[in-house]
Amino acid sequence: MQQNNKRNFFERFTEIMGWLQIVASPLMLGTVIGFLIYLSYPGGGGLFGVIAITTAGLIIGIIFATRVWKKKGTMHFLSRVSATPELDADEEKGKEKE
Repeated sequence: MQQNNKRNFFERFTEIMGWLQIVASPLMLGTVIGFLIYLSYPGGGGLFGVIAITTAGLIIGIIFATRVWKKKGTMHFLSRVSATPELDADEEKGKEKE
């Protein structure tokens, strides 16, 4: 019973970490875009743009990560993204050239 409890805790912990990683991507993208807007329009309007776009990135990230978690799991999603055959083929071609 205790082993199963530890396993559930570990699985839940890794899913939460994966969820945070998925949320971080649109959030960072929104922050960078917002910062570029702020550089173009410094002042109140630019600051409002930063806040609006960063908040939109956060909301989009939360929605996307939650959908992924409910569908198959965040760690499954992240491992699939990391293990694309196209990237593996490119790495093998690079090794052959060396």
